[in-house]
Amino acid sequence: MGRPRQFVESDVIASAGAAFTSTGYSGTTLDDLVVATGLGKQSLYNAFGGKRELFLRALTSETGEAVASLTQALTDEDVSPLERIKAQLLKLAVEFSDSGETGTLFTKATVELAERDGDVARSAMQAFTDLAAVYRHCIVDAQEHGEVDAQADASALANYFVAVTRGMEVLGNAGADRATLTAIALTSLVAMR
Repeated sequence: MGRPRQFVESDVIASAGAAFTSTGYSGTTLDDLVVATGLGKQSLYNAFGGKRELFLRALTSETGEAVASLTQALTDEDVSPLERIKAQLLKLAVEFSDSGETGTLFTKATVELAERDGDVARSAMQAFTDLAAVYRHCIVDAQEHGEVDAQADASALANYFVAVTRGMEVLGNAGADRATLTAIALTSLVAMR
């Protein structure tokens, strides 16, 4: 009879995700994951199947959290739909310009691996689709409130905002400052008019 697990799976996945986010999939060794998670190599293999499987679990977990966070930010009934989107974009401008941040595993994995790894590409596209659906819902709400032209293509605008936010993240990782990312965020709102 095997020993019971002495760890919280979600904590291990989060710790591994932080390691992968910091150094990328290729730059993260199994030894790095041992240090990040506090588990031995054999325990990592037994629980997750290996580095790639743990990476995919971390990616799925992070993208799920990103969708949940965006859903919460864009469904605040006390704020107009357009103001919800503006607040989210400005929040991301601050987050992505913070020199202590390393970006998200979602964007880093997409850039590093999606072209050659079908599982990562599918996961990235699912996250993109889910994030766009959240933006679309808020844009339709803005149309119903008369804040956005009713004839505007809500799906195209939703995809646009996902692309803008991922682009802001990449620029922030490259060193773009808060003023630059804030200007991008505010300029992107022009598409809504």
